[in-house]
Amino acid sequence: MGLLDDKVGVVTGAGQGIGRAIAMRCAAEGAKIMVADFNRDMGEETVNLIQQAGGDAAFAFGDVSDEESVKSMIDSVIKSYGRLDIACNSAALSRGAGPIHEYTREVFDQTLQMCLTNTWLCMKYEIPQMLAQGGGAIVNISSNASLRGQAYNTAYAAAKSGVNLLTKSSAAEYGGQGIRINAVSPGVIRTPGVEKYFEDQPDMAQGLKRAAVMNRLGEPEEIAEAVVFLCSDRASFITGQLLSVDGGGAVK
Repeated sequence: MGLLDDKVGVVTGAGQGIGRAIAMRCAAEGAKIMVADFNRDMGEETVNLIQQAGGDAAFAFGDVSDEESVKSMIDSVIKSYGRLDIACNSAALSRGAGPIHEYTREVFDQTLQMCLTNTWLCMKYEIPQMLAQGGGAIVNISSNASLRGQAYNTAYAAAKSGVNLLTKSSAAEYGGQGIRINAVSPGVIRTPGVEKYFEDQPDMAQGLKRAAVMNRLGEPEEIAEAVVFLCSDRASFITGQLLSVDGGGAVK
């Protein structure tokens, strides 16, 4: 028996990294998963990996910065599987870094759109379906950058802090209607993006590892385990919470 047997879910940004690990773990725990991503090739690769492991998955194109695309994505879940029990809003893309006074308005706005507004758009279309069914569970992916700020990554940190309050406020709105809404806040996780960053900035790698009291990077699968738990009935009395999965980085 899996933790998510008989549940139907959607995972955004599931074409690689943390999103892929979440989709694969949810499927391994028995959920039928709609893999959503704006990169069709990578999204379909995730679907193939899930199916090869014996899971049930399908692909839906999802540009989560575009409202019509988000609506179509959720419509695809319902058309394919008939319901939506769980959702993980993982997709995010930071458009820039550097001193805050050097950001252009375009870069700042794009980062908010791709890291905060996109999460709201997904919830806007996930929640009505869950209300119609009598409940569900949503997990938003935040970041430890939102907890203490992060120099030279201000727009991203600000956007993710918005995700935290979006999560808590919406949990208060819908908790009485059977929808639990939580967030997971990753520390430094070994994703393709982080690996590329280490290649470009090799001196940063050891410092980022030391940011956690466990003195190592996290793995995408470790984020996935937390998401599965929060989506499962084992977390039935948990809502409006932000869970840091960071090797102790938030307390260092």
